[in-house]
Amino acid sequence: MLVSRQNSRIKYVRRLYQKKFRDSEGKFIIEGVRFIEEAINANWTLETVFYESPVAGGDRGQQLLENLSKSGAEIIAVEKSLFREIADTESPQGILAVAKKPTELDFKPVEWRKNEKDLLVMVDGVQDPGNLGTIIRSADAAGADCVFILKGTVDPYNPKTLRSTMGSIFHIPLVSVEDREDFLTSLHAGGWNLVVGDPVASKLLCNADLTRNTVLVIGNEASGVSEDLQRDASDLVKIPMPGRAESLNAGVAAGIMLYETVRQRMAAGRIIARP
Repeated sequence: MLVSRQNSRIKYVRRLYQKKFRDSEGKFIIEGVRFIEEAINANWTLETVFYESPVAGGDRGQQLLENLSKSGAEIIAVEKSLFREIADTESPQGILAVAKKPTELDFKPVEWRKNEKDLLVMVDGVQDPGNLGTIIRSADAAGADCVFILKGTVDPYNPKTLRSTMGSIFHIPLVSVEDREDFLTSLHAGGWNLVVGDPVASKLLCNADLTRNTVLVIGNEASGVSEDLQRDASDLVKIPMPGRAESLNAGVAAGIMLYETVRQRMAAGRIIARP
């Protein structure tokens, strides 16, 4: 059992709360019984599991540890007060794991379109971890094929973002876009339509054709979508707001855009359910 703050394993976990170290190691931390169960169900690679001794979570926690031991993950007991120091949540459930980041997909716009992958989400500069997590979760629920993260957006492996995804981080691919100009060029060349949310657009969301190969673009909470993306947009659209609220947060706006896409595709007789 680990009891010392100076233990190298404890120091390593602490460092993984820093984005730079997560990026260099290609790893991130997930916490809680349900979250780790989601990872197991998705056959995600968990490298090391730390749990509070005695085991938190009762019978469910004990069963989880047994399942983890079969998966090949290294399992390490941590003294209760020390575990509370390495956990990120205020009321930890007594278990966390070091997970490996996935190998990012090689996005080939033409091939994806031919293979009936036709709904993408692009996130441009969203700063709130909860908003990004909600966008990822909504994209997963709506059957989107991928979420693209542009530079300037909060890290999707931030612990708060991860919790907000409610496990969807294991279901939908995330791709970090390094060169946005080349990326946009490849999207247009591949026949994709960029649908950009803009509160001052003249066109309503419901009047855009979202049954085609669509990329829904969600912008920064305060400044919206970047000017270059607005210029490249196939459609600038706004969400109708007959009430008195001036704006919606990015997570809510993304959910509305995604489910208008689902509605249109259902109305067109498209199969939307994932196996």
